[in-house]
Amino acid sequence: MAESWQFWAVVSAVFAALTAIFAKVGIENINSDFATLIRTFVIIGALCLFLTVSGQWQGLSTISAKTWTFLVLSGLATGASWLAYFRALKIGDAARVAPIDKLSIVMVAVFGVAFLGERLSAINWLGVLFIAGGVILLSIRL
Repeated sequence: MAESWQFWAVVSAVFAALTAIFAKVGIENINSDFATLIRTFVIIGALCLFLTVSGQWQGLSTISAKTWTFLVLSGLATGASWLAYFRALKIGDAARVAPIDKLSIVMVAVFGVAFLGERLSAINWLGVLFIAGGVILLSIRL
């Protein structure tokens, strides 16, 4: 099971959900940008420990220029996403912020098709539409 992408995707979803709940409580009395910095330090420390324990450190010279470029771009996008997410959590309800944040699922499907040449079937596109519809329904306050 540990070699299954589905298993790790579900683990990711569980931790993403916990991130929203823990962050909502944690940013109650702190600036959301500063909270993001603290979170980033925790992640860096945890990853350094994980890489050390698992022996997965790599030499920086083994990384290609293309890989460096796209990892830097990904890091900048992640940072911007985290700053926006924490600011949204500071202002809004976690139960509404998180679903809107998950519009990224819809965007990844569109970007994957447009930029990576991936293909989605009609049933896949129906799922994308359902996700978008679910986000809209979850974000409505009645």
